[in-house]
Amino acid sequence: MKKKYILFLLGFCFLKPSQAQFQLSAYSEVSIVTAGPGTELFEAFGHSAIRIKDPVFKIDVIYNYGMFDFKAPNFYGNFVKGDMIYSLARYDFKYFLSSNKRDKRWVKQQVLNLTQTERQAYFVYLEQNALAKNASYLYDPYYDNCATKLRDITIAILGDKIRFNDSHLEKGLSLRQLMDREIPWNTWGSFGINLALGSKLDRIATSAQYMYLPDYVFYGFENATILENNKSNNFIKRKETLLDFKELKQEVNLFNPFLIFSIISLIGLFITYKDYINYKRTRWLDFILFFITGFIGMLIIFLWFFTNHSTTPNNFNFLWAFGPNLIIAFYLLKESQHKWIQKYMYMLILLLLVIPFIWLTKIQQLPLSIIPILVVLMARYLFLSKRLLAFKK
Repeated sequence: MKKKYILFLLGFCFLKPSQAQFQLSAYSEVSIVTAGPGTELFEAFGHSAIRIKDPVFKIDVIYNYGMFDFKAPNFYGNFVKGDMIYSLARYDFKYFLSSNKRDKRWVKQQVLNLTQTERQAYFVYLEQNALAKNASYLYDPYYDNCATKLRDITIAILGDKIRFNDSHLEKGLSLRQLMDREIPWNTWGSFGINLALGSKLDRIATSAQYMYLPDYVFYGFENATILENNKSNNFIKRKETLLDFKELKQEVNLFNPFLIFSIISLIGLFITYKDYINYKRTRWLDFILFFITGFIGMLIIFLWFFTNHSTTPNNFNFLWAFGPNLIIAFYLLKESQHKWIQKYMYMLILLLLVIPFIWLTKIQQLPLSIIPILVVLMARYLFLSKRLLAFKK
């Protein structure tokens, strides 16, 4: 993957945006280019870019808003805080095509039905954006990414002349539901994303918001119309498949979240049952369950209150991953306990009972793979609420 980004950056360096001073020829074309998904998590949704080709001036370049640099100063710190800086890179289209060919990702092109003046407007706009002083932008995976840029650029250039028809859309879906269609639910990637992101992702998406995904950009442009001389025309002049590969899918690992959490749950339930009939308490189990849920809860609090991510606030995963559990874990290492800890267990049970309401009312869809964890937590909390004060030194 590193070689790919080095190649892109080299292309960006050698292709300085200096050609906006002349007019594109009558044979020029502007195209929306869509690449299929890759095997990496950040490639799971595919990719969108703009291509400008002019055989007269021997121009064939791609404008790619999906560039980022792992070696940028404080890259991982900025990633965690939600301050991800992406850039527009302009380079030869042949590099874009060869990269996707190497990764066996399909590539389709939609040539836009534009006048020469409109094609020139795209060219000037993109060349200006490709300047070093304009190329960087604050990335948001749902509201400002490589796909939404194409929608926003088109609206900025064409204004009221462009009409995006949403009759092809399945209405009433949230951003999370759209995302979950691209990543299998029982993968670690899906678990991590759905764990970290809050209820904002569960609001019903507008037609425009569907286009945060490259597939919906593709179909959005395919069904769009453009107004020319008071006449409505198809926005796509022609469609071509440039690379024809079978679509890659995210694989569900043998050691997937649901399996791992189910094993943990069965072990926890078995130990709890043995503790109940033997009138004892396995303190190390309590420490592990409370420490892990508390640690995850503190991460949720950090992402919610101390980062700039637009979709991490209002995260109801805190109902089971409860931050204060991190401290309680150490109290539970003691054999005897105070009465307040029993009341704390009642509160945890109440929080778990709220989860079905949150889930069924679609306030927030939690990761499906946590169901086994919820079962063992409820069983352990009930056990502790009844027996905890009985254990004395």
